[in-house]
Amino acid sequence: MTDMTTPTVTLNNGIEMPALGLGVFQTPPDETRAAVEAALATGYRHIDTAAAYGNEREVGEAVHSSGVARGEVFLETKIWISDYGYDQTLHGFDKSAGKLGVEQIDLLILHQALPTDFDKTLEAYRALETLLADGKVRAIGVSNFMVEHLTALLEKAKVVPAVNQIENHPYFQQRDVQAFGAQHGILTQAWSPIGGITFYRDGSKGSTLKDPVIGGIAEAHGKTPAQVMLRWHLQQGRSVIPKSTKAHRIAENFDVFDFDLSTEQLAAIDALDTGQRGGPEPADITLESYGREIPEA
Repeated sequence: MTDMTTPTVTLNNGIEMPALGLGVFQTPPDETRAAVEAALATGYRHIDTAAAYGNEREVGEAVHSSGVARGEVFLETKIWISDYGYDQTLHGFDKSAGKLGVEQIDLLILHQALPTDFDKTLEAYRALETLLADGKVRAIGVSNFMVEHLTALLEKAKVVPAVNQIENHPYFQQRDVQAFGAQHGILTQAWSPIGGITFYRDGSKGSTLKDPVIGGIAEAHGKTPAQVMLRWHLQQGRSVIPKSTKAHRIAENFDVFDFDLSTEQLAAIDALDTGQRGGPEPADITLESYGREIPEA
């Protein structure tokens, strides 16, 4: 297990990114350190965090104490909407880099579009372009951007985002956003890739882990439903960042490179889309509702 290298995906600027990473959304700071340590020991080489998660410092500490060379770990983090605007976003980089304890961030993305103040979103993205040109980040992108946000961004941007990180799992696939991304060379990165959001926020939509179609496919391969869902994403070219704080789950989520789903099995999972979003509506993101101060490094 530990000597396995994760397959990589090549971003639109030629940078190689491990296709599978560990997500630390809502992971408390003390548990974050242990989760990242377990992931790196398992063989993960990609960690996804965000300024708004409040755990960048612990991610950095775990990476630095892991014994894995900094150059081998792909660090991804996100600027929160409260730090949008050109100068504010440049400072947002300083805060994140300071907490992570690094000079350079591998992938820096905008956490949400701010539809009510899209100019501020564009200024934030312009700051990402500056950071990229200055070598402070290796790739830039966005998160939770819908087709209209991407369209408006591409009209002004000099650099096409490398990644759009969106809610993506068998019950909510956002095919229009994926297709638009593919057309423009923007990689889809799936958050909640095994549909965690369908059962830990609101169980009424049913759990992907108990889905009979996914369960049947898992049984056929001697794998778990979570492993089948991660394989489904990877075979379709998406990047995945499953989150877990349990070492055995972190290892299970990594053990997905030794089997293949058939065309029929992929299609059967594709057919499970309900069109129901689990996370917040991108149109509802406002500074009034979601703004919060991101502490200094």
